[in-house]
Amino acid sequence: MIKLFQYNWMVRDEWFERCKQVPIEELLRNRMGGTGSILYTLFHILDVEYSWIRGIQGEPDIQFQYENYKTLEQVKQLSDSWNKETKSFLDNWSDDLDSEKITVSWMEGHYAKGEIVRHLIAHEIHHMGQLSIWAREIGIQPVSANVIDRGLFK
Repeated sequence: MIKLFQYNWMVRDEWFERCKQVPIEELLRNRMGGTGSILYTLFHILDVEYSWIRGIQGEPDIQFQYENYKTLEQVKQLSDSWNKETKSFLDNWSDDLDSEKITVSWMEGHYAKGEIVRHLIAHEIHHMGQLSIWAREIGIQPVSANVIDRGLFK
């Protein structure tokens, strides 16, 4: 499972690099489908991952306002800082945690930790597909979604 998180982080970083060639107006432009803009989609991916990881750890959710992160560099810095905490948590993951149930403040019900971490993987992959469509619309080559040849299993 950690390999898929690593994959997502690699692809995310490649998207940050690719987006450096996109004018800020295009990054902020509201688009059809998805969460709105390219920049907000990147922010949304981070926010969802961080909120759920904190929830799994029994930590309170921290509300970050997108309005405070209106540049690619700011969103990238957020990604880098949160990845350290998430990686540290996942490095200590064991299969015993898969069926442990938690509750979070923003939803009703009890959720298995394993279900949540797998949702986070799928959630990011889903949004990366949206970014690929939008990139093509503005004439940018999308980041490869290929897991093979990324060095994850060396």
